[in-house]
Amino acid sequence: MLILLAFIIVFHITSAALLFISTIDNAWWVGDNFSTDVWRMCVTNMSTCTAITDEFNEYQSIQAVQAAMILSTIFCCVAFLVFILQLFRLKQGERFVLTSIIQLLSCLCVMIAASIYTDRHEELHQSHGYRMEVSKGQYGYSFVLAWIAFAFTLISGVMYLVLRKRK
Repeated sequence: MLILLAFIIVFHITSAALLFISTIDNAWWVGDNFSTDVWRMCVTNMSTCTAITDEFNEYQSIQAVQAAMILSTIFCCVAFLVFILQLFRLKQGERFVLTSIIQLLSCLCVMIAASIYTDRHEELHQSHGYRMEVSKGQYGYSFVLAWIAFAFTLISGVMYLVLRKRK
């Protein structure tokens, strides 16, 4: 049981780390000499970054992705704290339902963010607010990490749902 508990804790911390990296790092859309995410666009050979503001087309879509990724990260951290509290408060045989619900909300938020970005990426990168052509890029590793975080939070949420507190 102790090994299973350690595995679940490591799995949850890995999910949170993936969410932090994919939310913060500047690699959702990359090209030969630029990288962009939901916060800013950076030119790699000049080391200059431009914040994404309301002058960009589809700024509302970017804000939705930003909000959903932040919520997902917050829900994942809160779920971990609730799990630790429930670990010491629940009676033997009870399930970690509250932790599971919060973790599944985190899963839903990251899925919404990555889905919006997937659906709107063509319009997002046609904006005249960029100082260079960014439409000829490809998805970066932060975008891939967001989808992996979705899978991890989904699995983690289901694990909490079936987990019972045992001795």
